[in-house]
Parts: sequence; structure tokens; C-alpha cells
Amino acid sequence: MLELYLPILVFVIVAIAIGVVSLAASYGVGTVLNIRQPSTEKSSPYECGFEAFEDARMKFDVRYYLIAILFIIFDLEIAFLFPWAVVLDQIGLFGYVAMMLFLGLLVVGFIYEWKKGALEWE
Repeated sequence: MLELYLPILVFVIVAIAIGVVSLAASYGVGTVLNIRQPSTEKSSPYECGFEAFEDARMKFDVRYYLIAILFIIFDLEIAFLFPWAVVLDQIGLFGYVAMMLFLGLLVVGFIYEWKKGALEWE
């Protein structure tokens, strides 16, 4: 009965060995090339171009989250459009009308958000 679990044991041992070897190789290469300490270039600000002026754990404005959620919602619209476009000739008029209703609902939601000022960043 225990011989049935031997492949699982071998798999776990190989997985642990790969992890340990990867970590050891990373540490060894870092030590040999003397790149263990970050340089001033690596520690410099990136992407935004200026030094951090507050704690990184500060609270974000709610508008940031609102814009992010709105982006996700309207980005998911595209995820529904691609498969629909691929099978449009198979689903016919019913599929076309259903997608137009879906897009119409999204447009109404977008106009509502626009009128409410949800897209304003002041």
C-alpha cells in the first residue's frame, strides 16, 4: 500500500530540491558578482520620476478606487465582445440584439457615471 505513495514522495522531494537549488544559486550569484547591496541607481525613484514625499502606507483617495473599478467594468465589456464577434454568424439576429441590449445598458451606466462626475479627477 505504501508503494502507491512513492511517486508523490519523489515529486515532493524533487520540488523541494529545485526550490533549494534555485535559492542557493541566486544567493551564490549575488555574492560572487557583489550585487547583494542595491546601488543608488536601483534605489532611485522609478515610474513616477520623483522622490517619495510621504509614507508608502498612506490611504488613497476613494476616487482612485472608483476609477479603478470603473476601468475594470468597462474592460470586461471587451471580454464579452470578442467571443460574441467570433460566433456572430452562428447566433444570428437574437445574439446581435442581445449584445446591443448589453452594450446599451453599459452606455446608459457610463452616461450616468459621467453625469454624476465619477470620472472627474480634481
